[in-house]
Amino acid sequence: MELSKEQKGQKETEQQKKAERKAEEKEVKLFGKWSFKDVEVRDLGLQRYISLKPVVIPHTMGRHEHKRFGKASVNIVERLVNNLMRPGKNAGKKAKAINIVKHAFEIIHLRTGRNPIEVLVRAVENSAPCEDTTRIAYGGIVYHLSVDVSPQRRVDLALRYICEGARQAAMHNPRSIEECLADELILAANNDMKSYAVSKRHELERIAMASR
Repeated sequence: MELSKEQKGQKETEQQKKAERKAEEKEVKLFGKWSFKDVEVRDLGLQRYISLKPVVIPHTMGRHEHKRFGKASVNIVERLVNNLMRPGKNAGKKAKAINIVKHAFEIIHLRTGRNPIEVLVRAVENSAPCEDTTRIAYGGIVYHLSVDVSPQRRVDLALRYICEGARQAAMHNPRSIEECLADELILAANNDMKSYAVSKRHELERIAMASR
């Protein structure tokens, strides 16, 4: 007995839905929740240095350590986690840093309804300074000269400023580091001057402009 056109159409849609469900189940998501699929880097200079390779847990056991520019291939979320471990008090406490980022991402999603990975990428793009100053000694006199910043260093500085801003906001404050990190990322993603990282970028670029 042949199926009618409507029944054939229904069968095809059911098969498509099953295939989509299987694809979703196979997809690697950060913490089993956040997808890397639709996140893209808009800043052309940073595309090679912001890695969006899908991971479930941002922990690669330092495999990039002894490769030159190896950190460029480390997932951007893991690089944020690594920066949170910077001061002596939190050094080496990766599980703690991962939990901080995980809870901060939950807060970001609740407040904005956006994918937290996308918010992080926008925050890094908006916090990455394009110009800096260097010291040049000429005839016993030290000059400050404006220089372009390499893309690798731009990402490094952006992550450092984001973590610094979150840490300073949480210090002597009843609010937790997770809330402060979420706030910093949201403000930086919106290119808001209230963000420590964005204001730091503008300050650096202003000094560099004066030193041209």
